[in-house]
Amino acid sequence: MKKLTILFSLFLMFVHLANADILPNSVIAQTAGDDLFKLENPANIKLINSDEKPIISVITTSSNFSCPLFYQRIVDNDSHYKNPYSIAPKTFPSKLQGIPYFELNADLEHSFVCTKAGNILLMLDLKRIENLQPLLKNATRLNNYEIILNNGDTFCLYKKHLKQNEVLNVPAGVVVGGFAYRTTKGKTEKLYNGIEISSDWQTGFQMNSSKPMDIPYLKNPPKEIDIDVGRQLFVDDFLIEKTNMVREFHLPKKYEGNPILKPETKLETTSRYGNNPVSAPLSGSVLWNPDKQVFQMWYEAGHLTSFAYAESKDGLNWTRPNLHIEKGTNRVLPREYEPDSWTVFNDFDETDSSKKFKMFFRSHDDAERRAMMFTSPNGIDWTCEREMGRCGDRSTMIYNPFRKKWIASIRFWNGCKDSYGFRNRAYFEADSFEKAMDWHPYEPIFWARADELDYRGDWQKRTPQLYNLDGVAYESIMLGVFQIMYGPDNNYWADRGMPKSTGLNFAYSRDGFHWYRPDRTLFVKSDHNSTWDNGYIQSVSNVLCVMGDKLYIYYSGFKGDTTKTRAEIKKKHSDSPGTRSGMYSGGATGVMFLRRDGFASMNANGKTSELLTKSLKFSGGHLFVNADVKHGKLLAQVEDATGKPIFPYTFENCVAFRDDSTIENIVWQCGKTLEKIGNRAVRIRFKIEGHGKLYAFWVSRDSTGRSDGYIAGGGKGFTSNHDTVGKKAYE
Repeated sequence: MKKLTILFSLFLMFVHLANADILPNSVIAQTAGDDLFKLENPANIKLINSDEKPIISVITTSSNFSCPLFYQRIVDNDSHYKNPYSIAPKTFPSKLQGIPYFELNADLEHSFVCTKAGNILLMLDLKRIENLQPLLKNATRLNNYEIILNNGDTFCLYKKHLKQNEVLNVPAGVVVGGFAYRTTKGKTEKLYNGIEISSDWQTGFQMNSSKPMDIPYLKNPPKEIDIDVGRQLFVDDFLIEKTNMVREFHLPKKYEGNPILKPETKLETTSRYGNNPVSAPLSGSVLWNPDKQVFQMWYEAGHLTSFAYAESKDGLNWTRPNLHIEKGTNRVLPREYEPDSWTVFNDFDETDSSKKFKMFFRSHDDAERRAMMFTSPNGIDWTCEREMGRCGDRSTMIYNPFRKKWIASIRFWNGCKDSYGFRNRAYFEADSFEKAMDWHPYEPIFWARADELDYRGDWQKRTPQLYNLDGVAYESIMLGVFQIMYGPDNNYWADRGMPKSTGLNFAYSRDGFHWYRPDRTLFVKSDHNSTWDNGYIQSVSNVLCVMGDKLYIYYSGFKGDTTKTRAEIKKKHSDSPGTRSGMYSGGATGVMFLRRDGFASMNANGKTSELLTKSLKFSGGHLFVNADVKHGKLLAQVEDATGKPIFPYTFENCVAFRDDSTIENIVWQCGKTLEKIGNRAVRIRFKIEGHGKLYAFWVSRDSTGRSDGYIAGGGKGFTSNHDTVGKKAYE
């Protein structure tokens, strides 16, 4: 057998699928369906002669989670680039899916001890059978389970029984397999806003359905909603008991000075793939650093070539500092790290100052398709901790501070081109950044996808796909952006040297898992109208930054280069014609502006309109609103559970608000705050006479109007990742 770079061996107990860790909703289970391999009476064994960290993988045909055992190395002519693997089996029995294994050094013999008697699987090269007779003693060959590799090697399977405490010595190059078992079921959990999620809250999605995602907390909202965290947005009916106001969704407007960062330096205008110029964060990050009082951006310089860093004092005008990685450039990682996917976090809860900044990073088609974990004290000096879980390109990380969970947003393919299932997202969560990056392939579960309501543009006969999913905590919700790819796939655009058609759609979640998308309008999309952002539109991982009464929503766009068609590229290069084409040329960075909290408003259109909230609980004493009532007036009244006004917080005593403000304190003539009714279940009734828009409300703990909600990537005036300053941030 051709010498393998990695030896795979596995232990762990088998349980029937209903109780196994490969949950029905997991990527592996949904991809394999009924073809998951089942080994009766599996043994549990333990590695005893090695200090290697056992990395568990799973045999599956699901792309990007596929077993590296069945990959064949391809080496590019460029000496510094020795990356990609291609899937190499000629034949693959689907019924082998579901066999997990450990990845260990291929050059070493490994020993295991059996801690629970039962069966194991041995996978080995057919040509080596004669030399492995001692290992195969009391083993039975399983017919019809052969894997033929492209290099001609054939793997066959044997079942072997082990006794309790028996030691198994495995020669190099032999794979030991079986079913894995690990407890992954969660506990019933009550969230910050009153929503309760049961132990099976992550199950139930079907990746092959084109229907929109069900939102359980909208069907069964809590009896009392806690609003102590963040501004309360009207993106759905979660807060509303009844109203005759009309909801309106709003879209951001592009900055007239775009692009704010475009390819200008040698680092940005050259790339190893056809010299396609790029200076764009893609799904990277743009964050406010309160310690340095600057915005920080981590971006791709030159298509799939360099990882660079820029700074700005106002979020619009950017500078490129000279860094020590490469003299005279703003390169922030050495050349061997070719950027494909990354997410940077300023972790305000980290106690180790050397790891204050954290980064999920995946190189372009990394050999094992593994993400890498980086840490840094300042976002500039990075240390690669180690390689982590496998994933597809454009995978990202999300932090949910409401539950203090780190979430891997993992791209994978379900195999059927031109279907909703072709590009999907898988979900994996953990309590720490490191653990969230260390998923085993059978652990991520199916999460999100495009559906039948998504935008198709002029391509009505082509089903849209979910190209990426970014998410961030904004005020009281998780704010998401679905990057929808519509129209033809990559080859169509590569043939023309034009960027692919993608657009961005806002999504909202109050539990961090279920995404509600009531408005499917793409707030920015690929128009192919000969501008700098013709197509391949992407969001940044933190979605936005907050600047006073505005939201700065950053995005990447590509102009393309129609002189670099795939046909022209083939004349000069035999490899990667699609990657080298003008499809990925002219990437730059832009920004859009939206009113703070301005995703949706509840509108009054000339008549007296009212909105009554559901039962609320809060501990603060100062009611604030974000509203535009220049052509009307807004009043508020607090009521008990029966609908009786609570004196003195009545309409009659309320001082009417008649202006436009994103942070306005609603007061009553008595001068009393709401503190005396704090922690009591009440409802708030808002009334607008005339014309007006109500965007948000919240009860602040003091007169500054602080919301104690989260502020995405932050912004000037803020000192952390949540709003503790209120009006001071407007200065």
